[in-house]
Amino acid sequence: MKLMMSTTELEQPFLCQNVRTELLHALLDAVKSGLSMCNASTQWVGLATVPTHNIGIVTGIIGVHGNASGFVTVNMAERFAIKAVEGMLQEPQEKLNPTVIDGVGEITNLLAGGVKAALAGTPWGFTHITAPSVIVGTGSEIAFAKGLTYLCATFEHQDPEAVLMADRLLQISVSLLPA
Repeated sequence: MKLMMSTTELEQPFLCQNVRTELLHALLDAVKSGLSMCNASTQWVGLATVPTHNIGIVTGIIGVHGNASGFVTVNMAERFAIKAVEGMLQEPQEKLNPTVIDGVGEITNLLAGGVKAALAGTPWGFTHITAPSVIVGTGSEIAFAKGLTYLCATFEHQDPEAVLMADRLLQISVSLLPA
């Protein structure tokens, strides 16, 4: 069985019945194009249709509104955040600092913009996004209202220097309520 599939090879039987493929394609495409601006490459490694615990300690959140309303969240490991911001700014970052936190907000904005573009013209489309907020810390959880359609894709950063899997992970999720 083939474990990794490109977005063009995705077929409905491969996915859970309740996965909205237009949402999945939006997440996959947004990460691919958005992280290219950060000189970061990732591989899609997981999918969840129910809220999961945040795997990283840095989470960017953007509210969205239009045909659907809700949130785009981007959760990442500290090392991933530092490396992605280094790639985006082309400047070394030694540790999690205000520059990296601001950069995570910008990455969240890039990814949410990619999702917005991919969902334009669909029932899941939205026209307005808020400024990003960034939460830093371990053990944070986001509570989602009942009735939202939720989808979360997990990606592994292709970082040869990261020893632990937890240091290479990024999750992007949408939680949307159609109007």
